[in-house]
Amino acid sequence: MRRMEPLPALLLSVVLVLTLLPVRSVVAAPDDAAIPDITGKFKSAAVMDARTGEFLMGHAMHRRLPPASMVKMMTELIVLEQIAEGEIAPQETVTVSAKASRMGGSQVYLKQGERFPVVELLEALAIQSANDAAVALAEHVAGSTEAFVEMMNARAAELGMRDTEFHSPHGLPPGRGQQPDLSSAHDMALLGRQICRFPEALHWAVSNRVPFRGGKFLLTNPNPLVGKLKGLEGIKTGFHSRAGYCLTAACRRKGVRLISVVMGCPTNRDRGVETTRLLARGFGLYTKVTLVPAAGDSVGAVPVRGGKPSRVTVTAAAPLVVGVRKALLDSLRLALHVQDDLAPPLPAGQPVGFAVARLDGAALDSVAVRTAAPVKKAGFWDRLLGR
Repeated sequence: MRRMEPLPALLLSVVLVLTLLPVRSVVAAPDDAAIPDITGKFKSAAVMDARTGEFLMGHAMHRRLPPASMVKMMTELIVLEQIAEGEIAPQETVTVSAKASRMGGSQVYLKQGERFPVVELLEALAIQSANDAAVALAEHVAGSTEAFVEMMNARAAELGMRDTEFHSPHGLPPGRGQQPDLSSAHDMALLGRQICRFPEALHWAVSNRVPFRGGKFLLTNPNPLVGKLKGLEGIKTGFHSRAGYCLTAACRRKGVRLISVVMGCPTNRDRGVETTRLLARGFGLYTKVTLVPAAGDSVGAVPVRGGKPSRVTVTAAAPLVVGVRKALLDSLRLALHVQDDLAPPLPAGQPVGFAVARLDGAALDSVAVRTAAPVKKAGFWDRLLGR
């Protein structure tokens, strides 16, 4: 699915209604009891529509459990957002501290004093689930892991992750005197949805055996579904003895992206099997709808003030296909949004706005629209006669 382009501030909406039946809400139900319960070899699970944030099904979604290395999704998100905001650069150098070099568990064996670009450590974190890379990045961004954890919890609060309490940038079991990281399937889905905003993160999440240290080390992905599940886009595994096997997965089919979370599975195989099953069940709720079959197809006509003709046909720049829950098909709309100050002359092919697929007011996807023919300035008699 293409990322939504920003719509102009001043728009005239011409809604081409596919049906006029009453609309239904696509907002996540506030009452968890209204969300279908699922059972399986997990302690907690959730399935979300990534576009709308709607939870489709779940089991003990708010149960607070150790997320293990899924904590690193927040570490990755903060670093990616820092890059997007221009606070740090992908190629700026990170110097490895003694603390980072001593991290156990999954790692890339960083040595104190070594220097790496931010983006290389992000790859190590996202693909290898490297604990040492997580600490090195946290220290680089915030000066210390403690300060970075404060950033993590602040961002979690902004995202509505009420079940979450971070105490590390990596998710390892707590040492003596330390507190455990805690979260829920519900909150990990919210976090996974944010990661999906970054194409590079999704690329790393399904990469395997990627060279590191100039090819001296290969980053290996622990996700059991990489290369096996159709449409998989990531996102992050997690495991330690107290957490069990965990997996937050994003998958795209039928023009829709779903996010699945399982926590506390007894085996690596179980987390892959359960994730596959839950995603299949989720996608079974959807159907693919073609709103615009091909580029160049007409999507309506719009007024041009003082133009000859006074209305011009507009065509889509690309096809528009969306995935829609079968139960909500009656609520689907195709809305044509164009600038409210269209004036002649307008050449053929002039971009004038967007055709937007909407479900109860929520934008699912869009394509640019443009004029199908030129529009001249109307003369005196054209204006007088209303032509």
